[in-house]
Amino acid sequence: MSTVIEGTASPATLPVAPSRNPLASYLLEAKYEFLRVLRTPAFAVPTLLFPPMFYLLFGLVLNHGSGNAAHYLFATYSVFGVMAPGLFGFGVGVAIERERGWLSLKRVAPMPPGAYLLSKMGMAALFALIIYAVLAAMAFGLGGVRLGFGQWLLLGLIAMGGVLPFCALGLLIGSRVNASASPAIVNFIYLPMAFLSGLWMPLTMLPNFIAQAAPIWPAYHLAQLALAVIGMAPSDGALVHVLAAAAFTVACFLVARRWLARTA
Repeated sequence: MSTVIEGTASPATLPVAPSRNPLASYLLEAKYEFLRVLRTPAFAVPTLLFPPMFYLLFGLVLNHGSGNAAHYLFATYSVFGVMAPGLFGFGVGVAIERERGWLSLKRVAPMPPGAYLLSKMGMAALFALIIYAVLAAMAFGLGGVRLGFGQWLLLGLIAMGGVLPFCALGLLIGSRVNASASPAIVNFIYLPMAFLSGLWMPLTMLPNFIAQAAPIWPAYHLAQLALAVIGMAPSDGALVHVLAAAAFTVACFLVARRWLARTA
């Protein structure tokens, strides 16, 4: 028969020392975020399927195999595809977790600062890469899109990095809007922004006032970068588009951080 020596604690009640390796904490948080997404097919399935379905319908079928249209829409739909993981992953996910008190729990948990946001951004970037890979396979196999290796690679990098402005915008929404209203708010921004940024058709086909207002949207600047890679937009303004997207990202993150500090 086992006995417990007086003055000592049972092994089951001994506190577990936190990991001293910050990288392990970040990886653990990323793992749990991945598992959370896998257990939420209502988020994962539409996010992964809608951009390829839109591209198949509007970029390939309705354009009757037009080479220029397939190239243009492949570049712009690559941007359209990365909007959803950031907007819905943060805009809806953060709103739900904030209302349930999860953010308050995370704040007092022994985890590195930023692990929560970095894990969500990593998941959004992973979804963006998967969506881009599916669109690239469709563009090459069904649309006859032919690009150099460097162009395919650059478009992939734009897709992964381009998720950040939408993560920031989603965080801004999630930090302010309640959980029940967040899906409607995100959808109200998501599709109109795509249209007004020239992702579904060239801005030259739209009224002039829409083209003049397009630079206020981060999707427009990412689309211009993607189009420049395939030679369908001027490349000399790439730095301006990068800086505009970066400024939008930083501004949204700063405002969202201030709001979260008051409410979380």
